Amino acid sequence: MQDSTNSDNEAVTNAKNPGNFENDFPLTGVFKVIGGKWKMTLVKAIAAQCPKRFGELRREMENVTQGTLTLQLKELERDKIISREAFAESPPRVEYKLTEIGKTLIPVLDVLEEWWENYGSKGSSKST
Repeated sequence: MQDSTNSDNEAVTNAKNPGNFENDFPLTGVFKVIGGKWKMTLVKAIAAQCPKRFGELRREMENVTQGTLTLQLKELERDKIISREAFAESPPRVEYKLTEIGKTLIPVLDVLEEWWENYGSKGSSKST
């Protein structure tokens, strides 16, 4: 039996949507913003105690390297989920807060967590 699933799906997708499917699928944009390995954890940590200092995040998230933490925070700031405030002090102090749009993400993350708990309890390793 010949497996023609990909070519069949491509034909249907191209007929319905001549543009780029990846860019036209709304969730693609969502996961570009929150899809980093640590981003959702960072948002929840900042929400739990706002503002949150870099050192506090670093201590709480001991399994993430400093470079990865910095990169994920920069991406969240770029996407306007968090704001960063640097204080001209010695030693330097940096605080992160959720923006208004970042605050709207909390109920979404709560729903995702609830979904994951339900999914896991029903046996996430189903046979195909």
